[in-house]
Amino acid sequence: MAARSGASLGALLPRNRLPLVARPPGRANSTLVKTVLEILFWLSVGLLAWSQVGYPLALVLLQMVLRRPGAPSAIKGDDVPFVTIVVAAYREATVIERRVKNLRQLDWPADRLEIIVACDGSDDGTVEAARAAGANQVLDLPRGGKVRAQDTAVKAAKGELIAFSDANSTWRPTALRYLLAPFSDSSVAYVCGRVRFERGDGTNQEGLYWRFEMFIRGLEARLSSVTAGNGAIYAVRRSDYVEVDPVMGHDLKLPFTLVKLGHRAVEAPAASATELMVPSLEGEFARKRRMMSHAWPIVIKGGLLSPRGYSPLYAFMIFSHRAIRYASPLLHTVALLASAILALGSTFWAVMFILQALVLGAALLGSRVKAKPLLIARYYVFMTAAIGAGWWDWARHGTEAGWEPPEGTR
Repeated sequence: MAARSGASLGALLPRNRLPLVARPPGRANSTLVKTVLEILFWLSVGLLAWSQVGYPLALVLLQMVLRRPGAPSAIKGDDVPFVTIVVAAYREATVIERRVKNLRQLDWPADRLEIIVACDGSDDGTVEAARAAGANQVLDLPRGGKVRAQDTAVKAAKGELIAFSDANSTWRPTALRYLLAPFSDSSVAYVCGRVRFERGDGTNQEGLYWRFEMFIRGLEARLSSVTAGNGAIYAVRRSDYVEVDPVMGHDLKLPFTLVKLGHRAVEAPAASATELMVPSLEGEFARKRRMMSHAWPIVIKGGLLSPRGYSPLYAFMIFSHRAIRYASPLLHTVALLASAILALGSTFWAVMFILQALVLGAALLGSRVKAKPLLIARYYVFMTAAIGAGWWDWARHGTEAGWEPPEGTR
């Protein structure tokens, strides 16, 4: 009877208890690490794919559903508001006369237009050249950076609307009429036009990336507000102008700041400007790196990532277009490292790693072989690296408010 009870009791005990206790802890840890690496890889790749493919498709679908109207047509006739155009200039003696003359040729009544050139500590004759060219006001300011020069010019301006331009930009004659047309909507506080980049010989070199960026910006403007502008051609209501940290340029900081204040920031795609492109990809990398050293303070400290004041749609745009874009160097690095580690024991992950390595190889080869797929890969890798390099510069030694004109664009 006791033997039978013992047998019954033994049968009740879990048979797999000993194997569980004896299972090596290293195997469980290895499985956990593998799982974490796989999650990190797919999360990184998924976010990158969303930003580049999923988000634009989502905007197209939203536009089809909501059917928001496009930009209004140009302002007609001579019954127009008084406008001030501000050109911030640092050592622009070689181009400032051309810039002022181009603005004088705009299709806009001369008595309703004021041109202010704000010289930011220029010591190369920019002040004298701007006065000789016929600017209404030329401000000879101490070196303080582009944003502070613009702030000073706005205080001196007489216009109800303030437009801004770079010293090396060229506007089409109708640009101002298209740029200011959206202000017929009282909710609009900021309007940016479109800038095209050209070679010195006039051939168009916008490139696939820039056209794609402009496509996304146009959809954002129609659905809600743009998430960034450009320095070549934009305008604000004088009453809505806000002063920002001089390190934080207007291109990124101004649109979302005005949105947080309850306004709209839109685009007028027919308001066209052109600028000379940087002649080499290495030069474009340096320009982008400098721009990102100014952008990172906005991302980290300037309120870009704070959803306060955003509508749900605009917060969705900021996350999809800006936050993921600026995180792309980190996301690519995580995906590459995770797949490299996982490739040690898996053919599938070896293929994932090789595919990424091929993109890097294509970028290197693109410097010698001028095939379009290689050039696209090279441009993408360089511009993604510039985002990370800009963060590194800002994190190490901060960012100065001043700027230098990119070589080859004057």
